[in-house]
Amino acid sequence: MPKRTDLARILLIGSGPIVIGQGAEFDYSGTQAVKALKEEGYYVILVNSNPATNHDGPELADRTYIEPVTPDWVRKVIEREKPDALLPTMGGQTALNVAMALANDGTLQKHNVELIGANARAIKMAEDRAEFSAAMRRIGLATPAGHTVTSVAAGLEAVADVGYPAIIRRRTRWAAPAAASRTIAPSSRRWWSGRWSCRRCTRR
Repeated sequence: MPKRTDLARILLIGSGPIVIGQGAEFDYSGTQAVKALKEEGYYVILVNSNPATNHDGPELADRTYIEPVTPDWVRKVIEREKPDALLPTMGGQTALNVAMALANDGTLQKHNVELIGANARAIKMAEDRAEFSAAMRRIGLATPAGHTVTSVAAGLEAVADVGYPAIIRRRTRWAAPAAASRTIAPSSRRWWSGRWSCRRCTRR
């Protein structure tokens, strides 16, 4: 892939504290991304809230901000540093959430910051199960049968269609709070573990 010569300053969002659903591998990927970008001659700005990670080392990025990985704080960094591009794919779900918030509120467009690695459309399609399933169908790739439901009754109706065993799980992003799943037992139709919320019922 040829080097982008129209970019000079790249902002990389770190993953912040290690949380359930988002492992420490993002520290490694972030470190390698900073090194690779620096080797190509880019000026790298890093925002991360976890000073214990490797990619926060002073010898890596050209400018490092140990600040909360939130849209408000990253917006302030963008206003100060004026990056040409934002790389959110090395910071796990935390970075993706922040990038999408900044894309949706117009911050990136206002400051002429391009999303690289994955654009907003690709991120949205990958995270929305209905859009992802539709995209897979368009290219002829089979996916498990499933439904999106908003109540226990609707969940049981969906199970009648997809069959047992089935799992109803939260329609949410990784690393979101209170993530839970429920298993439906065909004999008793009892619900086990976690809390009920909007779920997708998928054949397993």
